[in-house]
Amino acid sequence: KRSYSIAIGRQPDDAPDAQVDIAVSYVAGGAATALFEGLAIGATVDASGPFGRFCLYPNDANRRYVLIGTGTGITPYRAMLPQLAALMASRVLEVVLLQGARTPDELLYGDEFRAFAEAHPGFRYLPCFSRTLPPAGSPQAHPDVRHGYVQNALAELAPDPAGDIAYLCGNPHMVDACFEALAASGLKPPQLRREKYVSSR
Repeated sequence: KRSYSIAIGRQPDDAPDAQVDIAVSYVAGGAATALFEGLAIGATVDASGPFGRFCLYPNDANRRYVLIGTGTGITPYRAMLPQLAALMASRVLEVVLLQGARTPDELLYGDEFRAFAEAHPGFRYLPCFSRTLPPAGSPQAHPDVRHGYVQNALAELAPDPAGDIAYLCGNPHMVDACFEALAASGLKPPQLRREKYVSSR
């Protein structure tokens, strides 16, 4: 068994057989990697769920969401985009998405997040590259690109215990580092929602 986050799910007005997307990381020698690589187009697998609680809560009254993800840990935020758009249209709300990747080639769904930010003024998208920055003049080389790990970009956001709720998803070391930094800024445990990606056994 392996657990995956839904990258885009059914919306309330979708047909019952609407598509659900997941993102799968390649792991050399991994059992699930071998399974997916060997599947033919149209093949099926058994699945169950969803079971997670890493979602937006209906009674949140915060002024800002700070969403932080690395690798395939970014996928839950892609699924949240329709709901975030509706929330930003219905009340005063800002959303900041920090996405960590080593290089521009590893930036999962980056074009979609950038397009969403351009269409929604309340949404800010900051890709953080730990190794290689995009080439100057390329579409990925915009002013909100940062060099370094996502946790290094937190200070410039000035985390606000009175108005922020943060979501952390991805590499366990990143989740721990961001949790500690945000807690040190005054955010309380109910304001820090996290999901670590660990291997199933």
